This record gives sequence, structure tokens and C-alpha cells, in this order.
Amino acid sequence: MAVREVERPVKFREYLLNNFLKSRDMAILPNRVRERLLDRERANEVLVRLIQLSIVLMFAVLYALATKTGLQADFQPVPMVLTAYIALSTIGLFWAIRSKLPDWAVYFSVIIDFGLLYSLMISFHFQYEQPPSFILKAPTLLYVFIFIALRALRLEWKFVAAAGIVAAIGWALVVLYVTTTDPQSTMITKSYVAYLTSNSVLIGAEVDKIISILAVTGILVLVVNASNNLLVTAVAEQTAASDFSRFFDKRIAQDIRDSSDILEAGHGERRSMAILNIDIRGFTTYAAHREASDVMKMLSAYQGKVVPILQDHGAIIDKFMGDGIMATLGVDGSSETQICRKAIEAAETILMDNQSWSDPLLLQPDNTPIKIGIGIAGGPVTFGAVGQGDRLEMTVIGAPVNTSAKLEKHNKVLGTECIVSKEMWDEATKEGYAGKLSPKFLQTRVEGIDEIQSIAVLTL
Repeated sequence: MAVREVERPVKFREYLLNNFLKSRDMAILPNRVRERLLDRERANEVLVRLIQLSIVLMFAVLYALATKTGLQADFQPVPMVLTAYIALSTIGLFWAIRSKLPDWAVYFSVIIDFGLLYSLMISFHFQYEQPPSFILKAPTLLYVFIFIALRALRLEWKFVAAAGIVAAIGWALVVLYVTTTDPQSTMITKSYVAYLTSNSVLIGAEVDKIISILAVTGILVLVVNASNNLLVTAVAEQTAASDFSRFFDKRIAQDIRDSSDILEAGHGERRSMAILNIDIRGFTTYAAHREASDVMKMLSAYQGKVVPILQDHGAIIDKFMGDGIMATLGVDGSSETQICRKAIEAAETILMDNQSWSDPLLLQPDNTPIKIGIGIAGGPVTFGAVGQGDRLEMTVIGAPVNTSAKLEKHNKVLGTECIVSKEMWDEATKEGYAGKLSPKFLQTRVEGIDEIQSIAVLTL
């Protein structure tokens, strides 16, 4: 118990440091991860510009519809300020759409945003011919917090901090302007009641506004930094998961990502599956007399033909073993029905497709398609993860796996293309198989299997 009490504060401090107070170094991330993050930042900047433009347009509409009260000066700067604001916001939007804004442009935009916002607030004082303290009563101050919050959409704390600092300095300058415009009447009061019921200025209230701006900024900086760290981690892991999922069947990769349990070795499930092993006849001889690049191109072309057919029939690729392909049906738990029929239908489609292969890489010296062998068996197998530590592999283990591999190799002995266990064939016919493959039943010994096997040799 004592050890836990020591460890927990340490872990908590590390969590605070790594997530709230420390930023991830983008330079150490792979280029593809940085590119995805930069695309996200650019999209967020466009969103910021759209929201900003919408707010300004809304403000302009409200101003146009609002009833004008009191005396109005001949000089009316509000429409001019709003027009300038809309124009600059539009320019910023198109710039963000066309290319990524450099940091200096974002900082400059922050200064322009608050400069125009405070100019708009000051312009009310001139347009309505009210005392300067009229500025401090305007509810437009609430837009300051909106503009600071908008910068949080970029998920970069430096822009939020810049917005908050500019906002606080800007408001301090507005207060300074209000209290120094007329040296004969600063309108400063110490009465809170007088402040609320007149145009008087309460310095403490304005300081409180500045503190509120900085406090909100500080909170947002911490939240944005933590969110950015999580985003970087999530994008990096998502990219890695996407890359690694290429080494798994998509359904297996999705099951791993969606699983509520931690994937670790030593845990397995018992499932009924059909196992297919597919191999190229004479591949060893072919590879011995070809350049390595030619061998790999031939394998890629061969797998490009066979794998889509297997997947179309609901099979999951378990592994590639040189020219061998091992696939399973029933491993994902969603296709355990009629797996025998589906396995034989997949073999039929592959054999029929093999007859029409015309890719030069898949032709023998006599210009006939390369020959393949298929072995299929089914039954209960164990499915789970094997390995140790950080190196795991999903696999299936059981007699059907071994039988399928041995039957595939037995095609060489019999000079055939597809062998299935008789039990598999009988089950497939019960499940409704009525394809073009015809069986020839044999009782034979298969190398590597002690018992005499009842098999069905399938031919088109």
C-alpha cells in the first residue's frame, strides 16, 4: 500500500506535465503524420475564418436592424469599421482556403481582429456622441471571449495565448483612452452603485475584466495544449494502426481496434472454421532461376488475383508464406454459417479464374497459366494471439490447419489442383453447394498425417 501511495502522485505529476504543461515536438513525428496534422490545422483555420466572418456579418445585420436612439453624429464610423472588418475577414478566409497561413499571418490577424473590434467599440462613442466611458458599458466586450475561444480551434496554445494577451492589452488601452480623453473629467468613481447606474468608471471593475480575460486565456491554453497532445498522439497512433492494419485482414484489424480487452498472448477462443491453403506448383524451381525483383513481381501478380477472390467469399487472409496463402472462414465469428460451402465456392472461383490468367508474369514457358494447388479442411480450431511482449501474432491452431496444408501438398502426389476432406465436402453439399466442381472420393495416406484420410479430389 505504501508503494502505491508514493507512485500515484508521481504518475499524476507526469500526467500533468506530459498532457497540460508540455507540448509534443512535431519535428520528431514522421512526415505522413505531420502532413495529416497540418491538413487538420488548415481545415481548422478555414473554420475559424468562416465563424469569424459569420459573427461579423451577424453583427452588421443586427446593427442595421437596431433602432438608433439619441443624437447621432454626422460622422458615423461604425459602418466603415464593419465594412473593413468584413473585407479583411473575407480576404483571410480565401487565403486560408488557398494555402496554409504562416504563423506571422495568424499573429497579425489576431492583432487586426482585436484592433478592429476595439475600434468598433470606440466608434459607438463617437457615433452616438456619448462620453468615452460609454465604451466600457457596451456588451460588445463579450465578443472578446468569442475571438479568444475561436483561436482554440487551431489547437495551438501559442495562438490562444497571443489572442488573450492582445485582448487584455487592448482593453487596458481602451480604459486608458477613456480615462485620459478628458483630463477635466475622468469620470472615475469608487462607488459600485454609481458605476452601475451612470457613465462613471470603476477602475477595479475594468481590472477585473482584464483579469477575467487572462484567466480564460490561461485555462484555454492548458486545455488546448492537452487537446493538441492528445490529437498528435491519436493521429500518430491512427496512422500507425492504418499502416499496421495492412499486415492484417481489415476485419481482424477492426476487431483488434474495437476490442474492449487488451490484446495479449495466452488468450484464445475455440471456433469452427474452414482453412484454405493455396500454393503455386513449381514455384521453388521458378524462383531459383529468376531475379529477385521478378520473383516478387510474380508473387504480387499472383496474390493480386487470388486474394480478392478469397475476400469476396468472406475469407480472411491469415498469412502469406512465400508463394503460399493461408485463409480462413469463420475466424471473425460473423461467417460461421455455411463456411464449408463458401470455402469450396472460393476454390472453384480461383480455379476458374486461373484458367484465364494472361499476365506474362503468371504464364509458364509454354504460355499456359501457372498451376496452383488448393487444400481445404475444416473443424474446431483455436484462434488467438501468440508471441511475447511487444511482438504478437494472430494465428489459428488445430488439426484442420495441419490437414489443409498437407492436403494442399498432396496435390503434387496426385497431380491434382484441389483436395478437400470428405467431411468438408459432405458438409458443403448439405449447406447447398451446387457448383461446377466434381468430387472423386479416395481413401489415401497423406504425408505428415498418420491416419488414412478420406478425401475428395475436386475438378472442374
